[in-house]
Amino acid sequence: MNLFEACTRACLSKALTTVSLACLVMFSAPASAQILSLPDDTLSGQRSSNQASSSQGQQQGQVDDMPRADWRSGTYGPIATPPRDPDALPPFGYNLFTGGFRGAMGDGLNADYRIKPGDQVTVRAWGAFELDRVLPVDAQGNIFIPGSGPLNVEGQSSQQVDNSVRQAITSVYPDNVEVYTNLQGVQPVAVYVTGYVQNPGRYAGTPDDSLLYFLDQAGGIEQDLGSYRQVRVMRNDRLVATVDLYDFLLNGTIARPQFQDGDTIVVEERGPAIAVTGDVHREMRYELTSNTLSGAELLNLARLRSGVSNVLLRGHRTDGPIAHYFPVALFAGQTVRSGDEVTFTADQRSETIVVEIEGSYFGPSLYALPRNARLSELLDAIAVPQGLTAVESVSLRRESVKEQQEQALEDSLRRLETTYLGATSRTDEEAQIRLREAELIERFIERAGELEPSGRLVVAQGGKISDIRLQDGDVITIPEISDSVLISGEIVVPQAVVYRPGLSVIDYVNGAGGFTERADESQILLVRQNGAVEHARNSPLRPGDEILVMPKAPVHNLQLASTLTQILFQIAVTTRVALDL
Repeated sequence: MNLFEACTRACLSKALTTVSLACLVMFSAPASAQILSLPDDTLSGQRSSNQASSSQGQQQGQVDDMPRADWRSGTYGPIATPPRDPDALPPFGYNLFTGGFRGAMGDGLNADYRIKPGDQVTVRAWGAFELDRVLPVDAQGNIFIPGSGPLNVEGQSSQQVDNSVRQAITSVYPDNVEVYTNLQGVQPVAVYVTGYVQNPGRYAGTPDDSLLYFLDQAGGIEQDLGSYRQVRVMRNDRLVATVDLYDFLLNGTIARPQFQDGDTIVVEERGPAIAVTGDVHREMRYELTSNTLSGAELLNLARLRSGVSNVLLRGHRTDGPIAHYFPVALFAGQTVRSGDEVTFTADQRSETIVVEIEGSYFGPSLYALPRNARLSELLDAIAVPQGLTAVESVSLRRESVKEQQEQALEDSLRRLETTYLGATSRTDEEAQIRLREAELIERFIERAGELEPSGRLVVAQGGKISDIRLQDGDVITIPEISDSVLISGEIVVPQAVVYRPGLSVIDYVNGAGGFTERADESQILLVRQNGAVEHARNSPLRPGDEILVMPKAPVHNLQLASTLTQILFQIAVTTRVALDL
C-alpha cells in the first residue's frame, strides 16, 4: 500500500490526483509557459475602444506598420541597480605586493646569469698546472689567467665561462690538467623605481633580482593610479623591457631582464578600465591595454562562480547609454569598452527540485521532481509500512517558512525591547521594579534569540491533507504510529510515558510530578505529530502528542505580561520549546 492510498483511507474525503513513481521522476518542463494576462473585466472599456479603432482602421484600409521595440531583447526593461564605477573597485592584482618579494633577494648564481665587470670568478687547476685564485672581471670584461693571459668573459653564462677557462688553460697545458670554475659573487646594483608606485626611490639588489623585488621595495603599485599592465625597464634612455603583470597573475610568466646599476623601473599611469561584478569570486577593476576588450578575453581574466549563465553589459556609447543582456556563450563575441560594467549572473532557474523524505517509508529518501510537482503526486509514489505509519500526521519542513518564523520572532523581541525598556518610571520604587524587570527581559531576549525555529508547515489538518506545490529543499515527515505521550515544559519530572486511553492531560501532568512553581496551569498546549499546536482545553489527547506546559510571565506590568505571553506562545509554536523567563 502506498502512502497516498493510506491517507485516502484514513482521512481524505475525496481522491487526489495520483501518478506513478516512474512518471513522477521523468517529468519534463512544460513545452510552453502561460502568458500573464488581465482578468476579463479589466480595462474592458479600453479593449472595446481599441477593437473598434482597429476595426475602423481595417475598414479604411489602414495598416499599423510602425515597428515596435522588442522589450525582451535585453536592451529594454528595468535594471535593479545603478552601474558601478570602476574606480570604486579594487584593481585586479591589488594583493600582489603582500607576498614578501622584498624579503627574497636573489643570489645571482642561476645558470642564465651573464657575467659583467665587477664579478668574481674562482678558478682552480691541478695536475701539470696548479692554480687556485679568485679572478675579478675588469672594466674590459676580462679575467687574467696566469700563464694564459687575459680572457674575455663578459656576457657569458657560468657554463660558458667554465668552458672558456678550460680551453684557455688546456691550450697551454694540454696534458694531465683538471680545471674547475665557480662564480664567486656578483656586483650589487642600485635601481631607480619611479612612476605610480607608493614610495619612488633608489633601491639596492642584484642584477638577477626580479622586477617584483624592486617594485615591492617601493611599496608596490598605487591602486588608484598605477598600471599593472605597463611597467617599463629603462637603461640609458633606452627601453629594455615592457612587463605586463597580468601575465604573471594569470599564468605565472614574467620577463626577467638582468638589471644593471642605474637602471630605471617606470610604472605608467593606469589605462582604461572596466568593472566586473556579480557572480564572480572577487568584484574587481580590470585594466585594458587599449580602449576595447573582447568578451572572450574578459572571460579569461575574470574568475566566475559556478552556474553563471548570463552577462549584463552596461556602459555608454556615442549614441547614449546601453544595457545588453547576453548568455555567456554569446558574450564571448561582444566588445567591452572603457568604463563599462560587466555583471555576471546565475540567471537560469532549474526546472527540477529536490525534496527529502524522513520517517516511516520504503524506498529512497531523496527525490528529484519537476518544479511544479505537488505533494499528492509524491505521496502516491511512496510506499509505507501498512499499519505502522501515522498517515494522517504528515508534515513538511520548509526553509522559507523557517526564515519567516525567525523574522517574526526577531520582530517580536525587538518590539518588546523598544517598547518596554525605553519606558520611564514615575517613582523610585517603580524604577527599581522596572530595573529588575528590564534585566529579566534582557536575559529572556538573549536566550530567545538563540532558539532556531523548525520551519514546520502543517499540511494535514481537519481530516485532510493540503495538496500544496512542493519547493526545492522541502523535507516531508511521515511519522510512525506512536504509543507514547511526551510531557515537557514546566513539569517537575519531564518524561515520556505510554499513552493510556481515558486519562486526561492533568492526569499525565500529575503522573510526572505535577506543575512547577513557575507553571501557568491555565496554559497547556498539545503539540501534534503533524506539527500543529492546540490548546489542551479545546482538544482531545491522542497518542504521539506532546503536552507542553507554559511558564508564567513573572512581571507586575499587565501589558508587559500580555506581550510576553504572546511571545512565549510564538516560541512554543515555532520551536516546540517552553522558554522560561
